[in-house]
Amino acid sequence: MKFALLGDIHSNLEALQAVLKDAAEQGVTDYACMGDIVGYNSNPRECLEIIRNLKCRCVRGNHDHYCSHDENLAGFHPLAADVVDWTRKQLSDDELEFLRTRKLIEPVESFTIVHSTLDTPEMWGYVFDKFEAEANFNYQTTSICFYGHTHVPLAFEKTDIIRCGMYTKIRVGLGKKYFINVGSVGQPRDGDPRAAYVIYNMVDNTVELRRVPYDFTITQEKIRAAGLPARLASRLAQGR
Repeated sequence: MKFALLGDIHSNLEALQAVLKDAAEQGVTDYACMGDIVGYNSNPRECLEIIRNLKCRCVRGNHDHYCSHDENLAGFHPLAADVVDWTRKQLSDDELEFLRTRKLIEPVESFTIVHSTLDTPEMWGYVFDKFEAEANFNYQTTSICFYGHTHVPLAFEKTDIIRCGMYTKIRVGLGKKYFINVGSVGQPRDGDPRAAYVIYNMVDNTVELRRVPYDFTITQEKIRAAGLPARLASRLAQGR
């Protein structure tokens, strides 16, 4: 089996279409989604439809959660809160129910997917360093767990110590645990504006980060036309 791991799509239709085209060209057979299908960009319904049609395992991200729950957004960044409020109005009851009923942690074959962390997934914590990863490893029961949320593709490897860093391709080793961020399809934040996703080849035990160019100017125009915050358009060109 060859899995495409998709994270933080954030309603970016052009990026999602480019990623799925690349995945098909790479011979991907299955899909899994690390959550945050919606938020930030202007095509939540279209992206949701694509993910649902893929029939892939999908966990709930914080934007998925707040868009589908009538909760106060006082603690949200104002930029994100504006889009959550806008997105709530775009989605049907059925679409909201789909987002609302996604699990926070999901086993998939021999690996696990989560949006944020395994220790307290409902708190939407960020994992950027070895200390934050250590808490996660204490709850990890599979050799590999893929996550999202930070929009930055980082890999943590645990043996007797924890190693971390950016990655392009990882060969999974026996007796080790891995906590791997798959990057962001729809809003990368590592300085590279290309869409990011991961291919996990379960036959040769490799995890590969893929970067796919797409025409983000189309996405930018849609953001402006929808009346969403202008900064959301400009950051797509910067990968920040």
